[in-house]
Amino acid sequence: MDGQKRLPPDFRAGIRAAGPILVGIVPFALVAGITATNAGMTILEAVGMSVVVFAGASQLAAIDLIGSNAPFAVVVATAVVINLRMLMYSASIAPFFQSLSTRVRTLLAYLLTDQAYALSIAEYTRNADRNRLWYYVGIAISLWLVWQVGTLIGAVVGAGVPASLGLDFALPLVFLALLVPAMKDRGTTTAGLVAGGVALVVTAVGVPLGLDLPVAAVSGLVAGLAVDGWREQ
Repeated sequence: MDGQKRLPPDFRAGIRAAGPILVGIVPFALVAGITATNAGMTILEAVGMSVVVFAGASQLAAIDLIGSNAPFAVVVATAVVINLRMLMYSASIAPFFQSLSTRVRTLLAYLLTDQAYALSIAEYTRNADRNRLWYYVGIAISLWLVWQVGTLIGAVVGAGVPASLGLDFALPLVFLALLVPAMKDRGTTTAGLVAGGVALVVTAVGVPLGLDLPVAAVSGLVAGLAVDGWREQ
């Protein structure tokens, strides 16, 4: 109890705000660890990748490409394309942290996720008295810890699962679970449908160098932007 009292109140508020989201993060982290070891990665490699990348969707996509023996450049390019939205998040939240040092802002950028951004921006707009740094860190650290622990447990479990059980279905199911809630308007719905359709086509036709996923992702992104641009005219 004394330790909790010493923690900044806004840090504790951030942890409480992240609580409901953590329940949904756990299964994704477990699948990330399981699929990583099924793709041929060691437990240490799976956890190391999770710590370095710390980006759910792009991490899962990279694992899938690694399991398909895609070139390293393709794996990195795919992760970058999927994470391009972080540029918009960063530009939006950066003004709230302008007074902080470059070192601190770099750490905050590493911890940036969809959930940390959404919860923080909503709270900053609603409560001007909130300590922005501690609130953000409370959310982001909670998400980071749960993701790392979940990935580690998944990697350990995955390493002990016989290949004959066939857990290949887990990754597509996770992507579907991530995709459906994100399809909130015409732009995102178009992007999801086009990317899914292109993925089916290129998988059937065959694309060299493991470019199936990057081609589908870019196609969906372009289609979504085109629809959004057309609506604004």
